[in-house]
Amino acid sequence: MKIDSLTIFEQGSYTELSTGSCGLDKNIDLEQYSELIVSIKNQIGGNFSRASSDPGVVRVVSTRCPFGDAVKEAPELCRMTSSVFGGIAARNFGYAKVALNKRIATNDGICEVSIYTDPDLAAHYDGDEYESDSGVVTSKSITAGTAIRIEEGLKKMWCHTQQPTAKNLPKTFFVAESAVMRQVFKSIEIVAPSDASVQITGETGVGKELVARSTHALSNRWQQPFVVVNCGAIPENLIESALFGHEKGAFTGAYNVHHGYFERADKGTLFLDEIDAFPVSAQAQLLRIFQEGEFERVGGRQTLKSDVRVICASNRSIEEMVVSGDFREDLFYRLNVIPIHIPPLRERLEDISALANQFLRKLSDKYKGKPKILSESAWLAMLSYSWPGNVRELENILERAFLFSQTHIIDELDITDCNAQKSVASKDIDNLNLRKLKKVAAIELEKKIIHAGLSQFSGNVSQAAQAMGISTRAVHQKLKIHDINPFDYRK
Repeated sequence: MKIDSLTIFEQGSYTELSTGSCGLDKNIDLEQYSELIVSIKNQIGGNFSRASSDPGVVRVVSTRCPFGDAVKEAPELCRMTSSVFGGIAARNFGYAKVALNKRIATNDGICEVSIYTDPDLAAHYDGDEYESDSGVVTSKSITAGTAIRIEEGLKKMWCHTQQPTAKNLPKTFFVAESAVMRQVFKSIEIVAPSDASVQITGETGVGKELVARSTHALSNRWQQPFVVVNCGAIPENLIESALFGHEKGAFTGAYNVHHGYFERADKGTLFLDEIDAFPVSAQAQLLRIFQEGEFERVGGRQTLKSDVRVICASNRSIEEMVVSGDFREDLFYRLNVIPIHIPPLRERLEDISALANQFLRKLSDKYKGKPKILSESAWLAMLSYSWPGNVRELENILERAFLFSQTHIIDELDITDCNAQKSVASKDIDNLNLRKLKKVAAIELEKKIIHAGLSQFSGNVSQAAQAMGISTRAVHQKLKIHDINPFDYRK
């Protein structure tokens, strides 16, 4: 039996790769497999070759990407290579894990890919896994798996404290196309089971509280309280009472016993948001409970204990505050056991398009309307904007655009006028290349148009091609490039 085509199913989408008549039986060995994948990639413009490797591992390297320079603007295209290599291996060997060790897309200079077919050997390495079940290849990336586990943990935690309904179930959006966000995901899963203090840093709107909730949801404390403290909203004269509580009659107006945040979070997680807003005097009080696990209510004489896991967040550099004397050094080292930094949106362009797609789908469901897509000019505006408000600002702007757009194509985004001077910060001018941005926008626009055409004609490729004014063959080629499955649209 010859391998004429391979269909790789990946999270509801597929890539159909025509390999031609390779003259190979379906059950090929590792030597034949390595020759096959090198031949496939080189036929479409790569420069792949075999590299030395250990038994049970196939390692290939390439000095030229089949996608050209465009891959640097859309690093997610590397997943297509992973899908091809992993799918063929899983089809023939039952299992595969693909590790992208080096990538031209991330400026490593070369691509280096290792394919493991032995699950025991693969367990020691990170990568995307592929398995074959009755001829159907399924895959789960390491990031996708982590995202699923985080979402399941959040829903489990939510259902434990709320009466779940279809409307109030949390709808989270975990996007990690960029390498830095994949590392954040990985850190959450590694750190969550421990009781180590976590310090999350990042600008406003990057999702610090979501990371904190996810860490709690995957921890052994998930059934216990998750208490959020907005440190910047507590008046300085009430900080001690808010944190530790007070006894009846402790001061004028203290008519009842008040349980503070630490008492309410006992056995659970305390999230101190904007901890950089705490004055130095209040920081000394925090240090005692972190060291001893003990505190006293205001006006009380009894020493109480609190077993809490502390997660704090700041949108300022605590290290710089320590140097300037605005933050206690001893408290900083107590809190900064596990640092997790979430970079701003402008530093991870790969995530912007994925987030935009998620939000547009969410808005379509929320307002029970037809799906809408962004025009090329809208994509260019979105990709060249610096997003000072990060993910929160992106969601708000897309919601406004979705509501005010009269057609299914959104032509304008409200990111001009007062924000115009912020759109291109002077420090980012050297990194802003309009030609590159247009390439990214063109790729995304093409994908949106194809999705819209398939949706309109229920997955009929011929009708969609006619409506788009191109040949059916051209549409099939674009489906392969963009990893789009027309069968998903068939009713």
